[in-house]
Amino acid sequence: MTAEPMLPVPYRVSGRVVETADSVTLRLEPVHEPVGEAKLGQFMMLYAHGVGEVAISVSGPGPAHTIRAVGAVSRALHDLVPGCVVGVRGPYGTSWDVEDAAGCDVVIVAGGAGLCPLRPVLAAVLEDRDRYRRLVVVAGARAPEEFLFPHELDSWTRRHDVEVIRTVDRPAAGWSGPVGFVTKPLAALALDPLATRAFLCGPEPMMRACAEVLRKKQMPASAIRVSLERAMKCGIGLCGHCQLGPLLVCRDGPVVDYTVAGPLLAVKEL
Repeated sequence: MTAEPMLPVPYRVSGRVVETADSVTLRLEPVHEPVGEAKLGQFMMLYAHGVGEVAISVSGPGPAHTIRAVGAVSRALHDLVPGCVVGVRGPYGTSWDVEDAAGCDVVIVAGGAGLCPLRPVLAAVLEDRDRYRRLVVVAGARAPEEFLFPHELDSWTRRHDVEVIRTVDRPAAGWSGPVGFVTKPLAALALDPLATRAFLCGPEPMMRACAEVLRKKQMPASAIRVSLERAMKCGIGLCGHCQLGPLLVCRDGPVVDYTVAGPLLAVKEL
């Protein structure tokens, strides 16, 4: 990583994959010296020249970042094409600690763009599949065309050693799969509560609801991990924009277990 933590390092876009109508995955490569390699669950600060900087999770090796165009900066990053240069700082934050799940069942629950930081978790488990027991992926989207990584989801579904459940918020033409929020298929799962590790990412109400479903199945809060999201401006715990109660999410998160997240997410508008 650069010796000056607030100075972006130039990276060039080496690949661009359109995921949905408003989301793309950009693969980046360093122009000169690279920043440090990200751990699973960490994020980078990406700078669109002349527009601004935003925190984006790492969704794959390269590094790769999946970006949904929701504001000025993310739109500028979304619209980049191979050959364009961006600024990169990081990696920052805590990791999913997938190693702790070795020997256990793994449940991954993603809502919408929450699949981005969870994609490396699934890749890591599949790469070393014999070290993990049952693997379940529950992915939710507002509509069938809004699932990220559709080809990979299809590939995972075809495997005999992965259980993939895709659900959409409401009925849609041509959709024959489950309908409803991810909590519905999650509640129907039979789990071994003391030998399961759960990884959750998505909107906060979704994560809170899913965590409560798992708690009712007698899973300990320490075995449930969530990735928090706040407005991260500096990435290194200086500016305070990402404060969540006693946490600075860029420094103490984004990944925390539910013993930490549960009491905070229960406070309205915190």
